[in-house]
Amino acid sequence: MADNLGEKLIIAISSRALFDLDASHAVYEKEGLEAYSRYQIEREDEPLPPGEAFPMVKKLLRINDSLAGENRVEVVLTSRNSADTGLRVFNSMQHYGLKIERAAFCGGASPYPYVTAFGTHLFLSTEPSDVRQALEQGIAAATLVSRKGGGDDQGQLRFAFDGDAVLFSDEAERVFKSSGLEAFQDSEQAAAHEPLSGGPFKPFLAALQKIQQEFPATESPIRTALVTARSAPAHERVIRTLRAWNIRIDESIFLGGLDKTEFLRAYQADVFFDDQQTHCDSASSHIATGHVPHGIANQ
Repeated sequence: MADNLGEKLIIAISSRALFDLDASHAVYEKEGLEAYSRYQIEREDEPLPPGEAFPMVKKLLRINDSLAGENRVEVVLTSRNSADTGLRVFNSMQHYGLKIERAAFCGGASPYPYVTAFGTHLFLSTEPSDVRQALEQGIAAATLVSRKGGGDDQGQLRFAFDGDAVLFSDEAERVFKSSGLEAFQDSEQAAAHEPLSGGPFKPFLAALQKIQQEFPATESPIRTALVTARSAPAHERVIRTLRAWNIRIDESIFLGGLDKTEFLRAYQADVFFDDQQTHCDSASSHIATGHVPHGIANQ
């Protein structure tokens, strides 16, 4: 009998985000599909190296152990491989003890339709076109842009989010882009008691909070932070918006335009989501970073 996916936190992740497939992809680009298939089949018993999102996935799956084995977190693998060439991916998951049972191998096609079918809260991929299509379907999605290698897969899982165009809509950012900082601050002060509309990552943040609420506050395996370029007086609307949504975020850092990277390192973020490519570029050499191609900054 199938599990009830509706009660779980569902994360869909591409094979190239979970494992380091750079060597395999180089064979595909230089020699073509047939050589790539042969390369993977010949090495299907050789585990793939961990990829950028591997530590995050390990921490996510460990949450189920903290809940006495109750599977409240589900990780689904998506891949443009065929099942034949994807056998190496399955074998690698077994080698590392990753309890991933569901997968979609799409034989060269985009996996994003299955991301929707699985009821996904978050989709992580290295293919920007797949990420954009998932976002268009209302799913929180990001392109992993960092290549810093594997990180710590122990301890608390720490998510960091930008605000405008990620947790919130880009309505305020549009004012900033069109009219400048002063007009943005005036507009946000005037609308301080009007909650912002939700952005693409609002449902994911809400799903994370449901998991957090199953633990005492001091023992939660998940911690969340808002890391925003906003400053006073534009802070109030953000605080009141989260209050209106009845969503708690553990830490809120208002930087007033300062570079985010050192603050993300101080927070010890496992993964950081931002819509601005420049912010992602700055953070990506230190922290697993997901670019969210949403909002006016990406038009």
